[in-house]
This record gives sequence, C-alpha cells and structure tokens, in this order.
Amino acid sequence: MGTPLPETALDSRRWKALAFIALAQLMVVLDATIVNIALPSAQADLGISDGNRQWVITAYALAFGGLLLFGGRIADLWGRKNTFVTGLIGFALASALGGAAQNEGMMLGARALQGLFGALLAPAALSLLAVMFTDAKERAKAFGIYGAIAGGGGAVGLILGGFLTEYLNWRWTFFVNIPFAAVAVLGALFVITEPAGTRNRSPLDIPGVVLSTLGLVSLVYGFTRAESNGWSDASTIGLFVAAVVLLAAFVFTESKVKHPLLPLRVVADRNRGGVYASLGLAVIAMFGLFLFLTYYLQVVKGFSPVKTGFAFLPMIAGMITGSTQIGARLMTRVPPRLLMGPGFVVAALGMGLLTQLQVDSSYAGLILPAQLLLGLGMGTAFMPAMSLATIGVEPRDAGVASAMINTSQQVGGAIGTALLNTIAASATAAYIADHAAGARNAQLLQAQAMVNGYTHAIWWAVGILVVSATIAFTLINTGVPGAGSAPAASGDTDGVEDEFKIPVVAH
Repeated sequence: MGTPLPETALDSRRWKALAFIALAQLMVVLDATIVNIALPSAQADLGISDGNRQWVITAYALAFGGLLLFGGRIADLWGRKNTFVTGLIGFALASALGGAAQNEGMMLGARALQGLFGALLAPAALSLLAVMFTDAKERAKAFGIYGAIAGGGGAVGLILGGFLTEYLNWRWTFFVNIPFAAVAVLGALFVITEPAGTRNRSPLDIPGVVLSTLGLVSLVYGFTRAESNGWSDASTIGLFVAAVVLLAAFVFTESKVKHPLLPLRVVADRNRGGVYASLGLAVIAMFGLFLFLTYYLQVVKGFSPVKTGFAFLPMIAGMITGSTQIGARLMTRVPPRLLMGPGFVVAALGMGLLTQLQVDSSYAGLILPAQLLLGLGMGTAFMPAMSLATIGVEPRDAGVASAMINTSQQVGGAIGTALLNTIAASATAAYIADHAAGARNAQLLQAQAMVNGYTHAIWWAVGILVVSATIAFTLINTGVPGAGSAPAASGDTDGVEDEFKIPVVAH
C-alpha cells in the first residue's frame, strides 16, 4: 500500500489537520443557509424577478447534489488533499464572483460554480478524515467534531447571514467565504498529510458520471419544480420519471462496468445503506424546520434577522453537546444503532413540541426546549452516522463513500424544503378558506393560517424522524467499533456486517 508514514508524523498533525478540514466543512454547510437570509436584499439590488429568485438557491443545490459522486471519485483518483485544495480555491473564487455580481446572470453562474466546487470539497474533506483517523477512539472524537459542524453549520449560517445582511451588505454573505477558504488552504498545504497508498487510480467511469449527474439533477430539480408548480404538473412528473430511469440505468451500468463510479459494495452493505437512508430522511425533517422557524420568528413574532439567528443558538448548543459529549464519548462503548435510533427519537420529541406552536407561543417556554431536544438528538445521531458512512470501506473507495453521505444530505434537503413547504402552503390556504368569513382581523387571520400550515408540516417531520429511528434500529446492526474486530484486509470488498472493520491505511 505504499511506504507507510511514521506514526509520529501522523499523530502530531492529524488533529491540526482536523481543524482546517472542519473549517472548510463549516464554510460549505453554512453557505446552504447564509444566502437565504440575504436573498431579499440581493433580489432587490440585482433586479431578479420573483419567478427566478429560487434559482439563486436551486443553481447551488443542482450543481452540488448532481456532481457529488463525481467529486468523490475525483478525490479517490487524484488524491483527497489535491481535490480539497482545488475545491477550496474554486469555492473562494466563485464566492468572490457572487459577491461582485452586477446582474442576475452573474449571480446564478456564481452559485452554480459554488455548487460545483462544493461537490469537490465536501467528499474530499470527509474522506480525508476517513483515511487519517483509523483508531476507534480517535475516530470517535474526530467525527464528533465533524458531525457537530455538519449538523449545526446551517444554523450558524442563519446567525452569520443575519449579522452581515443587517450591519454590512448582502454581498458579504459571499465575501465571508474568502477568508475561510484562505485559512483552510494554508492549513491544507502545510499541515494535512494524506496517508500513502489510498488512491484509486482505475479509469474514470464516464457513463456512470453522466447517468448519476443527470439522474440526481433531475431528482433535485423535480422537487424544486414540485414546490413552485405543484406535484401534478407535467414537468414535475417528467423530471421524476427521468430521474427514476436515469438512476436505474446508473445502477445497472455500475453492476456491469469493470471500474464503476460507485462500487455497489459501498451501498449494498446494510449498515452503510441504513446510514444513508436514515440520515437522508432526518435531513428532510430538519431543512423544513429551519425554513418554518425562520419565517415564524421573523414574520409572526417580528424578530430581526440578527435576533432570528441568535434564536437558533440553543439548537447549535444542543448539536455540539450531543455530538461531542454524548456521541463521541459513547461511540466506543455502545453500538451505533443505540446512539442513532434514540437520537432520532429525542429529535422527534423536540419536533413534536413544535406542533403546539401558536401565534402567541412563548420562545422560552416552547421553542427553546424544542430546539435543545432537536439539537441533542440530531447531534447524537449525526456523529456515529458520519463515521459509519465511511468505516469498513476500502481506502480507495473512501471518497465515493463520503460523497454518498453528502448526496443523501443534499437530496434530503431538497426534498424537505419542497415537500414540507408544499404541505404547509396547502394547509395555510385551507385554513384561510375555512375561517375567512368570520374573520375580523385579516392580519391576525394570516398569521394564524401560517402557523397552522407550519404545524401541519411539522407533524409530517415528526413522522419522518420516527421512520429514521426505525431504520437505524432495524438496519444498522454493527457492533461497538474496535471491539474484537480484525482490521479489514486490503482486498476486503464486502463492507462490514456484524462488526466495524477499520480499514488498513499506511500510517
């Protein structure tokens, strides 16, 4: 597997490397929400129509979600460190272009480029951790930190976006990525040392790249169209049919080609499959919640952007606590399903509290405890999920396995926003229709209708989290990491079944 690096060389640098990898991950995750806060101001400045404003969000999501598998394979082929640095530099340049945008075209092009380079950066970051941290206890700590950032970065984006938009200018929600990226690039160049012998130099599977990219883009865009045009719209149905056909063709192709983009052994393992499914569903619930709570606090309660951002702090605190203090401490003592399953159940309880929202609900009495439960539960579940998504895979497949966990999150986010927003909008319209005749205060009726819509959708989110917990309890059956398991041989292609197998990499 190549010349091993001295143990001391890795030991002295891997934790410093984690800081820069985590910084890069934070930049990518917060960018998914930071622009939401700035969008109204950017739309007004650049003259973007109401019909096209969704493309500021959609262009990023399509490029990111559609190219993740390709980005993960590039990381395996070209090297994670090289891909990581390229992704960072490209993301920074795309952010500069977005911040300097003078018209709608420049903005949409910058967002698509951000998504493209994010698709290189995100799987490279996670797979670097997968090949650098192979000791069970170290891995638990490293993925605890990473999981907290992956889970809480969206809420951090709301806070930062509120500050920058309110006190500076919407353009700074783009420019802020440049110092993040610069620090991470310097750290990568001087600190990160990728273990030798972990690349996958087999030829690139071009049919797989084309089919997976087109299939994922069709799927993500289908949910976006469903939100704006309705589920029965011909274009929405056509996109979903195209996604099914393309992704089925992709799976068939991967089963036949000699060097597949996504080796089916990566997803066929019941534990990793369980992680991808349960985490993707949980993200559906969380993305919808971010949207509803943001609107509830700003529109119904009258919070400023900054105050709204700070209102999400309990959720961030809960995620950090759940990930680093519960997940990381218990991961080497209990099986992952006993962290992920209960974590999703606790998150469902927190989500359940929010079904009691009223126009005059108390932040301290209802929203704060709900956020703490949500954060604790999701942080506890995210941490072992992030680790289990890449554990047991051959080092040469680490990039594409990392891309799969990112893909499940991106697709889950797109589905969550479209599905739950559509449910909320329908319930809001029905409430207004039922109560308009006897209403004396139109503004109060509108607020009550909005809250009614949110609570209807939140009930669906509760159900989705219960399904996530059920999948975690039933599909994930691996044991305690490192407990009596032998390291996976370099030729092992079956993944893990009953125990974690830590992949052997040069270190």
